[in-house]
Amino acid sequence: MTTAPDPTRPSATQAGPTRRLDTRAVLLFALVAVLFIGTGFLQSWNTTLTIFNMGLISAIMALGVNMQWGYAGLFNVGVMGFVALGGLAAVLVSIDPVGEAWAAGGLQVLLGLVLGAATIVAAILAYMRLPAGRLRTLVMLAILIGGFFIFRAVFDAGVAAVEAVNPASTGFLGGLGLPVILAWPVGGLLAAGAAWIIGKTALGLRSDYLAIATLGIAEIIIAVLKNEDWLARGVKNVTGIPRPVPYEVDLQQAEWFLDLAARIGANPVTFSSIFVKLCYASLFIVVLLALIWLSEKAWNSPWGRMMRAIRDNEVSASAMGKDVKARHLQVFVLGSAIIGMAGAMMTTLDSQLVPGTYQPLRFTFLVWVMVIVGGSGNNWGAVLGGFLIWWLWIQVEPLGLGLMQILTSGMAEDNWLRNHLIDSAAYMRLFTMGVILLLVLRFSPRGLIPER
Repeated sequence: MTTAPDPTRPSATQAGPTRRLDTRAVLLFALVAVLFIGTGFLQSWNTTLTIFNMGLISAIMALGVNMQWGYAGLFNVGVMGFVALGGLAAVLVSIDPVGEAWAAGGLQVLLGLVLGAATIVAAILAYMRLPAGRLRTLVMLAILIGGFFIFRAVFDAGVAAVEAVNPASTGFLGGLGLPVILAWPVGGLLAAGAAWIIGKTALGLRSDYLAIATLGIAEIIIAVLKNEDWLARGVKNVTGIPRPVPYEVDLQQAEWFLDLAARIGANPVTFSSIFVKLCYASLFIVVLLALIWLSEKAWNSPWGRMMRAIRDNEVSASAMGKDVKARHLQVFVLGSAIIGMAGAMMTTLDSQLVPGTYQPLRFTFLVWVMVIVGGSGNNWGAVLGGFLIWWLWIQVEPLGLGLMQILTSGMAEDNWLRNHLIDSAAYMRLFTMGVILLLVLRFSPRGLIPER
């Protein structure tokens, strides 16, 4: 007597690939762990922890991009802008307010911003309530032009007064003076708000137009950060952002820490730096694990199956009654919020906001490489790509320089070829990223850990 197969239990052909995939993922993560541990033994544990902390942040960025691309097929090349908004949140939340700047023109700046927003709202209401025709056009032009000049008159005067207050050290309004760890969710909220505005206008476009729109808006965000000194000092940068962990100097003066360093036989100065990095790593790991858990829950839920259906065939999903544009907006906002949170964490780790460092190569292209190499549509693949690609990005240049020195060791010191090869070692990063991307696309086009 035969029994019917249990539909809830995977068949042999289904279970086999799953086991192989799990084994492959474990081996790949073990390989990345060996790279980091080897760096600690061959170089220093300070170096390893520095790379590891940025690897954690890069993995969170890759999770956000994977949610947009792997879940919904949205091609966002404005990652840099959302990261920068997260960095801005760290300044606005944690830096103490500058009392002199607020007294000089802070309220005037806020009034100018309110007038600008009121002008836009008034123009929208005029467009919605007046019948189409010349009268509506004239009224809208009058509102926009008149509102613009009023906004600039109030706003520019306030900005000039704020930026004139001790510009060498402040020259901006400062922040709220709250614990910097609160900036992480605020960074996510800022990025989510910007993503909602972008999504409402651009998600109805084709994927190539969406890419152009997100790239352009990201450049606009960076331009605002660089030029609006009253907001975050522009290119003069904001330094000394408070930490959520102890300072090395304070640790070196604490009795309990000196006793701990003596007990394990470590140099207090070196151990204090390692201890601080471990504290950062602990916070980042908690955030990463929480995001992975939530992402996996979402991916395996009915919502995740719906998103995959929309990604694979929008026409069929729309015919089944799914609001494709609304779901795209939803996942675009969620992914951008995760990216913004990672941007706030990175600025917290650096203790400074430097708008000039936000470059598309680092904060858009490299994150996309992480997702593609790790495996789009797989949360663990995105995390693997974040750690692996960031380790390579940091270590390839010194390894390439050492390789060039070995290869040219038999040449004269003034040999043109030797000098050319050694000078070209700085470009090993870009060369290596290109080679890795080509190899993965050729031999494992779905990534190192493919989507199941």
